Formats: sequence, structure tokens, C-alpha cells
Amino acid sequence: MALPFFMRASWFKKHGYKKADSVGMQVLLWKPFTEDAEPPRWIRKKKTPEPEPGRVTVTALVNGWCRHEHGLRAGQARRGGIRDKVAFRTVDTFDRATFEEWGEPDAVFVDGKGLRMGPPPTYEKIRKTIAKRVKKLG
Repeated sequence: MALPFFMRASWFKKHGYKKADSVGMQVLLWKPFTEDAEPPRWIRKKKTPEPEPGRVTVTALVNGWCRHEHGLRAGQARRGGIRDKVAFRTVDTFDRATFEEWGEPDAVFVDGKGLRMGPPPTYEKIRKTIAKRVKKLG
């Protein structure tokens, strides 16, 4: 991260790593160990969830690599809705082809708009976001 907390890029740079790519605050650093090594690139976000008419669409991308944090987001999103007005979908991005189709391993979307990731959003934040969208349905 380009921020001064959680796996700071500056620490890696001090140890000989160089910037290969970046997306927002995320910096991809690398340290080649052979002359013919090619720098890696981030896989870019490619797909957003399709809304379901007349319902709030909640989509959770989950790959299981961090069961606490990412599983928590998906579970919170599922509990946060009013069931008859919310379409909840889980997409397993552990499958490489699915991950490449979406371009991100984990996320929670409400009506196609991604919730801020980083530290997991609280249950209350997810519930309020969904409730606000349900209210707009009328």
C-alpha cells in the first residue's frame, strides 16, 4: 500500500524492490532474480454485477484466501438485506477463469457499486447501504 500502514510499499523499496504497477493505493512491487524476468502487472477490474430489476442486487466476490475478512464481508452483506427485495449472489473467484473474468478476487457490490474494501465494512454500514437502496425502490 502507498499508505503508511499495512504492508507499506516504502519498506519493500528500502529492500531493493521496485514499482512494477499500481492501482489506486495499491502498489505492485517486485524484485527480479534473473536478467530475463518480466515485471508483473495487476489484473484490472473488468466486470461489474448486472442489476436485477425491482430488487437491490448484492454481489459478493469471495475467493477464500482470507476466510475471516472476506468471508465476513460476504456474510455481513447477506444478513444486511431485506430478503424479499434483495437479490444476493456469491461469486467464487477462487477459480482462475472466474477471477480473470471479474478482474478482482474479493469485493461486495450493492447495485453494481463496490463498497470500500480495506478493513472490512461493518455490518451496520452494509445494512444501511442495502436499506437505503431498498428504500429507493419504493
